[in-house]
Amino acid sequence: MRSKQARPLRIALVGTRGVPARYGGFETCVEEVGSRLAQRGHDVVVYCRRLGGDRSAELATYKGMSLVHHGAMKKRSLETLSHTALSVQHLVRHRTDAAVVFNAGNAPFLPALRAARIPVATHVDGLEWKRDKWAGAGRRYYLMAERMAVKWSDALISDAVGIQDYYLDKFGKPTDLITYGAPILDAAGDHRLAELGLTSGGYHLVVARFEPENHVDMIVEGYSASNAELPLIVVGSAPYADAYTQRVHSLADGRVTFLGGVWDQELLDQLYANAFTYLHGHSVGGTNPSLLRALGASAATTAFDVNFNREVLGAAGRYFHTAADVRTQVEDSESDVALTVELGTLARIQAKRYDWDEVTDRYEELCLRLAGRDRALSGAGHRAAATDNTVVELAPLPPRPIDFPAAEQLVPADLSTSELIAAPVRRSA
Repeated sequence: MRSKQARPLRIALVGTRGVPARYGGFETCVEEVGSRLAQRGHDVVVYCRRLGGDRSAELATYKGMSLVHHGAMKKRSLETLSHTALSVQHLVRHRTDAAVVFNAGNAPFLPALRAARIPVATHVDGLEWKRDKWAGAGRRYYLMAERMAVKWSDALISDAVGIQDYYLDKFGKPTDLITYGAPILDAAGDHRLAELGLTSGGYHLVVARFEPENHVDMIVEGYSASNAELPLIVVGSAPYADAYTQRVHSLADGRVTFLGGVWDQELLDQLYANAFTYLHGHSVGGTNPSLLRALGASAATTAFDVNFNREVLGAAGRYFHTAADVRTQVEDSESDVALTVELGTLARIQAKRYDWDEVTDRYEELCLRLAGRDRALSGAGHRAAATDNTVVELAPLPPRPIDFPAAEQLVPADLSTSELIAAPVRRSA
């Protein structure tokens, strides 16, 4: 918990879809950490994404956090960037003591925050450039954004040792290792399962966005080739991946049920807590909240074999590389029920290593460290101690503030990804 000597701060959380959390790990982190920071007396401002013109359901506050809503372009390559552009424009005019920007892809807007003397930490997430959806110009953009995040952030946040090692090896840049928390689902119940015709312990479960690097197709293909008796329940969708979604569905047999996105948290928790096994195919995103939720639900987990997942699961998991591996692991899980139950118990033990209160402690310490720096410094780089006592060399502040143009000019509607690479931060004439 926060030290009694820690002074209240005004903290901005930028670059996500916002809260209430209905989508993705960043949003869950913002809700869990932001609400706890608010409980500790800090003034937390969360920038939330608006899609469409209906503002009737927008909240001004949520769990003690103040919410600021801005629109976004409904185009995959520009949705996040357009929203962050508008959020940063607002933030530089309503300064906070510290800001946390989520996603290294938002790095083009960091110079504006530094120019406004707002200390900023960037949560770099996973290795976005490895995602298949960002081929070509998108991949080049994310590689460039990584370099910008290193240069213009006062601190970097990684959520997995593998990500921390990547930034240290490639850029020589230390990061603050702050994972996510794992919700412990002690009393989820099972009364909602009847709505779906399911029973406790009577199904295998997948929860994932339909993207190639999440290997939903591999899981469905391997399961369909197996002799499994329990059905496979697939939760997830992909608003920009119709072809991939069609591929996943084409690989399924009659034992596979697709639920689409499930935004009802009670139902989702019960699906995790009552699954016989949970199959996790994520491969590039660092520590994954869906995996942590499965562990906290005591779900015996079979994960794609990559360092991020082994870091979380350890000996509590089964692993796969191919669809054939999925087939084997699913069949083995049903043939050795005792081992499967034991792995679920071990998963719960692993989950207790990931505590949201401790995660919040780390964010609070980081924000206090950021806010305590002399924001008036300019010119030569500024040195500050990282949490591991490593000295971090910070990039110099820009010589003068950036003069923002009108909001609609920050990311024009016809701006392509390649154009954004060429001009990541636009200045007015």
